[in-house]
Amino acid sequence: MSPGLIVLVLSLLLGLQPVTTDLYLPALPALTQGFGAPMSQAQLTLTALLLAFGMSQMVWGPVSDRFGRRPVLLVGMSLYVIASVGSTFSASMEQLVLWRTLQGVAMGAGVMCARAIVRDLYTPVEGARVMSKGLTGLGVIACASAPMGGLISEYLGWRMALLAVAVFGAGTLLVLALRFEETLKHKNPQALQPVTLVRTWWQIVQHPTFWAYTLLSTASYTGLFTFLAASPFVFIQVLGLSKPAFGIVMFSMSLSYIVGTFICRRLLPLLGVRRTVALAGVCTLTAGTLMGGLALAGIQNMVAIMLPFYLFMLAHGVHQPCGQSGAVGPFPQAAGAASALSGFLMMVAAFFMGGWLGRSLASVAEGGGTVLPLTNGLWFWSVMIAFFAWTLVQRYGEPKAPPVRLHAGSTP
Repeated sequence: MSPGLIVLVLSLLLGLQPVTTDLYLPALPALTQGFGAPMSQAQLTLTALLLAFGMSQMVWGPVSDRFGRRPVLLVGMSLYVIASVGSTFSASMEQLVLWRTLQGVAMGAGVMCARAIVRDLYTPVEGARVMSKGLTGLGVIACASAPMGGLISEYLGWRMALLAVAVFGAGTLLVLALRFEETLKHKNPQALQPVTLVRTWWQIVQHPTFWAYTLLSTASYTGLFTFLAASPFVFIQVLGLSKPAFGIVMFSMSLSYIVGTFICRRLLPLLGVRRTVALAGVCTLTAGTLMGGLALAGIQNMVAIMLPFYLFMLAHGVHQPCGQSGAVGPFPQAAGAASALSGFLMMVAAFFMGGWLGRSLASVAEGGGTVLPLTNGLWFWSVMIAFFAWTLVQRYGEPKAPPVRLHAGSTP
């Protein structure tokens, strides 16, 4: 496959996340009202998807190490299209939650394989640069998702916004079926054996580099998730934005993320991974502190939220490619398993954050509007991101392969 095709495939697979979440976000308040459902169930359409997304990767990862990336991608994307169509025609919020859960299971195959593909083809340092290109593509998709979702939900209804997700999935499946070639050169026939699985997981969780980058990317993603989960209610119901206007705000957010991925690619050859991440940590902490401080001071408007958040997203464009590629870097023979575990931990954190937001945003639904659940949540995760960037990544950020275990009779 050409480098351009690889970046396209990565962009489509990584872009499943913003399409599945951002495109329907502007329709979430209307969807909630249409079903007459409480706020907690509305948040469940997002948190259940993400929990299923995280847990499914624990299965998809070893399966892809055993059978290869291509069959897992074809099966996973077929399920994704089916679940997306099912979501469109849901008759109740309960049905929608079930279909979204299956959608999360299927999405896990795509995003997990994207991270594993990078490790299949590139060294850890080069992988960070290639991953940043794929995440630039994700940013472009995210730029289009929220405005499109706002326009579709405003003029065609929220069901059509869900149907648009199915169309994207079908297009991705077509590209994979026609153009994608297997990237795993040496399949592991023992990858699914219980003893091998336990040994592999244990080897991964013992590696400090895995934890350094996984905690970094997890904290950064959960900060973004806090914004995604809370912003529709805060911006539309508290600050009074229309759904198309909210889509434009999301577009501008994604644009700042794209700029961050370009900055990442420029800084990596000059500073290396660890110093680049440390510098981005300064931006993240500055953004979160400014946003949280302004909100606590009573300055609660769109400008006071979005200007700091643009800086947060610039740094997110550095933390994600470095974190996602760094977590799988030490495991060339188990990239699927390492990618799966990293993704699982990321989604577990988002799931619990979603539960907290569901309770905290209850006052928004009852008319007691406040931006504090959004701003305080982002402030907290900004502190955590900076902590991981300045401590664990600096100490363990140089990826090293795990020690080779020699069997009796082997030659060192």
